[in-house]
Amino acid sequence: MSEYDQRRGSAASRGYGHKWRKAREDYLREHPLCVFCQRRGKVTPATVVDHIEPHKGDLKLFWRRSNWQGLCKPCHDIDKQRLEKGGALPGCDADGLPADPHHHWS
Repeated sequence: MSEYDQRRGSAASRGYGHKWRKAREDYLREHPLCVFCQRRGKVTPATVVDHIEPHKGDLKLFWRRSNWQGLCKPCHDIDKQRLEKGGALPGCDADGLPADPHHHWS
C-alpha cells in the first residue's frame, strides 16, 4: 500500500463498504446511462456512481442522492477528473452545443 493510500484510508473506511455497494447497484439500475455521454448524444452504460460535488468525507453529501450521477468509467476517470482540476468538459452535444455545462454558450 502506498503512502498516499495509507493516508487516505481503505475504501470501506471512506464509506465505500457494503451499504454503498448496495446503494450503487440500486442507483445504476434506476439511472443506467452515462450522463456525460448522453450530453454528447451517445448511449453508453453507466458503471460508476459519481459524486457531482466531491464529498471530501462529508457523510451527508456522500449519501445525498441528488449529488450522484451515473458515468461510464472513461468519463469518470478522464473527463470528471479534468473538470475537478478546473478544466472543461470536451466535446459537444447532438445539437453542436458544448457538452460542458459551465461553457459560456450553455
